[in-house]
This record gives sequence, C-alpha cells and structure tokens, in this order.
Amino acid sequence: MPASGNGSGRPDLPGPPSTAPSAHPGPVTARDGSRPADPAPGSGLLAHGTALRDVTAQASGPAHDPENARGTHITPQDAPAPPTTSERGPRPQWREREGDQGQSHVRSREEGAPTRHASGADGVLPGPARPPLPATPPTGGGSLTLLLIEDDPSGTLSIPEMLDASGKPIRIRTARNLTEASRLLTDDVHCILLDLNLPTTGGPGTAGGQTATTGSGSGGGRPDRGEADAEAAADDELTALHRVLDLAPRHAVLALTSSEDVERGTRAVRVGAQDFLFRDELDGRVLSRAIRYAVERKRADAAQRQLAEGRLRAQENARLERGLLPTPLLEGSTLRFAAHYRPGRSRALLGGDFYDTVRTPDGTVHAMIGDVSGHGPDEAALGVELRIAWRALTLAGLCGDQLLSTLQQVLEHERDDEEIFATLCTVDISADGRRAGLCLAGHPAPLVTRGGGRAELLPQDSNGPALGLLPRARWPRSQVELGGEWNLMLYTDGLIEGRVGQGTLRLGQEGMVGLVRERMRAGLHGEELLESTVSRVRDLNGGELTDDVAVVLLSR
Repeated sequence: MPASGNGSGRPDLPGPPSTAPSAHPGPVTARDGSRPADPAPGSGLLAHGTALRDVTAQASGPAHDPENARGTHITPQDAPAPPTTSERGPRPQWREREGDQGQSHVRSREEGAPTRHASGADGVLPGPARPPLPATPPTGGGSLTLLLIEDDPSGTLSIPEMLDASGKPIRIRTARNLTEASRLLTDDVHCILLDLNLPTTGGPGTAGGQTATTGSGSGGGRPDRGEADAEAAADDELTALHRVLDLAPRHAVLALTSSEDVERGTRAVRVGAQDFLFRDELDGRVLSRAIRYAVERKRADAAQRQLAEGRLRAQENARLERGLLPTPLLEGSTLRFAAHYRPGRSRALLGGDFYDTVRTPDGTVHAMIGDVSGHGPDEAALGVELRIAWRALTLAGLCGDQLLSTLQQVLEHERDDEEIFATLCTVDISADGRRAGLCLAGHPAPLVTRGGGRAELLPQDSNGPALGLLPRARWPRSQVELGGEWNLMLYTDGLIEGRVGQGTLRLGQEGMVGLVRERMRAGLHGEELLESTVSRVRDLNGGELTDDVAVVLLSR
C-alpha cells in the first residue's frame, strides 16, 4: 500500500494544512524585553503528567486563525493583569490541545473561564511566566498515551489526572475533530477516548451526524418511519465511531456517552469499541482502569486474530503441500509401492527432496527420486516442478539421457541461482519385473535386496553429473538384472549423512545397507521396513536429522 501524504500510513482526511510546532529557545518574554518571574510550585502548568508544548509561537510564526480558536485570543495589548492568589480561584487544569494549524493551544478549566489561546507574533499567556517546553511530549518510559477526540464548546468535560499501572502519568492529547485526530494519531498512542456526540457532517448543532430535533420544516424533528428508520438512526449516531475505527484499526477505543444513553454505548461496543464510559461519571481511577483494560483487550484480540490467521495459513499451506506430494500411478502393475518422506524444515510437509512413480501403457514401471540443493521453500517448489516435468516427459515416452537432458533445461530456466543443482536417480522396470534400466545424475545408487535378506548396492560406475552443473552433460543408462523376488529401495542423501554417535562419523551407504539387512531378516517389509530404518538412523544421529529424507521402496 503506498504511503499516504501525512507520513503516518493512514489516509489523509480533508482539513487545513499542518504547521509543525517549534520549541521556544527560552522563557516567555514580553514585548518590552522583560522576563517574568519563575512559576511558583504547583502552578498547574503540567496536567495528567504530560509535558506541554511551547505555548508561545515564534515571532515569525503564522498568526492563529480566530475562526478555529475556542475562546478569546489574548494579545499583550489587551491581556489582563495577572490575578492575585485570592482572585485566581480553583487551580486550573492544563493539558495539551492541538489546533487546526498544528500549533499548541492551552486552555483553562476554571469555572466560567473562557478558553484561552496563546499564538501569534506577540502572544503571551497572562499570569506568571512559565519555563520553555519541548516541542513534542516525551514518549519514553513505556507510559500510556491517550488521544481524546471531543468537541465540547461548554468546556464541561474534565479529564482527571491519571496514572498507569506502573505509577507513571498517562499522557493526554486532545483533538476537536477527526482531521486533528488523524494528525495526532501516531504510533505512540495507545488508546482513543471518543465522544460519541462528536460532529462529523454538520456543525455544533448536530452530533454524530444526527439531525437536530428543534426547528421547523426539513430541519425539524425526524418522523417515525418504523424499525428501519430506527436502525438507520442508530447507525447515524455511531458515524464518528465508524470513522475512528476505520482510521485507527489497531488502536483501543473507548466510547464516551451520557448516563442516559446506555443503549448507545452498548451498540458502540458491539461495532468495535473496547468499552464505553459515562461522561458525567468520569474520575481518574475509573478512567485509568478503563484505559488499561481497553489496551490489553485490544492486544489480546489482535494476538487471537493473528493466531487464528496463522492457523489458517498453516492449514492452507498443509493442504497445498499435501496436494503437491505425488500419488503413484501404478494401476495394472503387480509391484508393491511404499514411501517415506520427512522434510528437514520445521513444521513443513514439503522439502527439496522429491520422488514419483508411474506406469506407462507398455507395462514399464518408472520410478524416480531426486534432491534439490538447499532446504528452503524455493528449493521445495523447484523440486515439485522437476517432479511434474519428469512425470510429463515419462508419460510422453522419454527415457534415459534424453529425459535427463530435458530436465536439466527445466532446472536451468526455473532456478533463481546458477549455483543451484539437483541430483537424480531414475529406474525403469520392465513389464515382466526381472530387469531394470538405471540412470544416475550425481545421486547415490539404489539398494536391492533379494531372497534370504541379501542386501547390496546397485553398481554406480556410470554415474553422471548432477543436473545443472555441466551444460552439455550426458547420462548413460545401465541395465540391471533383478531376478524373481526383490526389493528395490531408492533414497536421498539425508538418510546416509546422519551421524553415528557423538563423533563425526557418518552412517554412509554401507551402514545403511547393514540396517536394512537386519530389518529384512527380522521379517519387516514395506512401510514397516522404511519406518524402522529411518527411526534407527534418527536414533544413531542423536535426534532429528537436519536434511530432508525421502525413501521409495518397490517390491516384487
């Protein structure tokens, strides 16, 4: 998804352009150059444990937009004198307020006091001077950050001071509309407190897209048109919530409503909010606990969703890999078939080893086993391609050197790296089952057992190079006599490269022949023989084998 213009990865919402706030280099200074005294302790500059941004714009900064200001714009010429201690009344609660022009605004929560802004070339706050503040609040220490989205012209909504579970103050950011919220919604915001009465399509007289019930004509009360209209009205009341959920799908959301509108809060939770709170019952303890609960519930929901998605992907991958494993085409043949396959990758069903067996219309049974260098999913995919190509070429009548030369062309076109190669062993057994043709491309020779449990390796004097190493290589085909009763085992090097004990000694082909001979004499055949042999190799290795293992057994 292309990055959005706001740099946050979220779609831009329409609104005025943002001007980044700048940090003031020193204390607030009046026009005449005088510097007020330092603030007295407990002056209320910091509320909710957050550092405010510099409330004084630089002399060259843009003037504040009076249409977007809430309250009265104060300049040095008309600023009132600082009130005395007796006149000041209750201590104001200060907090961060982000304006439409990206400037920082500070508003007072004194009873009856208008909202006061500091901006413009000469703007200073009335009252005692305050030290300069950083341009952005600190985000270290792991404390929580709350984004409050509300538009309260009366200023009656008061957010109390709060602490998180570790005792650190919860930082608060305030947005008056969704445009401001989109700018303030950064990665360090943990929770959103949304006033469900936030206007979204109308002015202050509409809440959540709901039409005012006063007036006459089309702007008057909404007529009752049945349950459908009631449901539509309920959806309209949650328009702001729907937009916030679209804007911040990964953030916890708390809905703020009145105590008389419990049903609206319940619907908010139903559509995606983590909880709802009553506007007239807020206190620090309840809100702090609700924020922590919402954040942890959102994290738990996200973890559960990721777990479910991971399980679904694992199931889909398992079905895909299981579908890519070969199904032998031996209809009409008297030969018995068994196979064992174990990829070296953890929790995988398919590795770089591959095998297949088909019977052609003339009665010949063709068997193949191969190994792509490497152990990743790319090698597994290449192995599947080679297996499918081998089956198609075999059914088309190709055999021996012609077939392997064509497979090398497929490998050269499909591999991602010129250093990738594949070893291969092909066997074509005559219709009567007494003879076989053998081609080796850098692969270990098959093992054959005959009557009495006698086990030996087929000759590998005519072994050619692995596929993908030499551009014009040739692979001769040798003829092998099998006899009346036999077991022919094709395998990859993962079976013989396991260690024996704690040292560096490898099992090797001779060690594998000994293991198979012992199990044949014990009366094991087919899948039991393969399972027992691979299990013993794993035990000798002292644990799971690191390489892919594929074994095919044909018996007569």
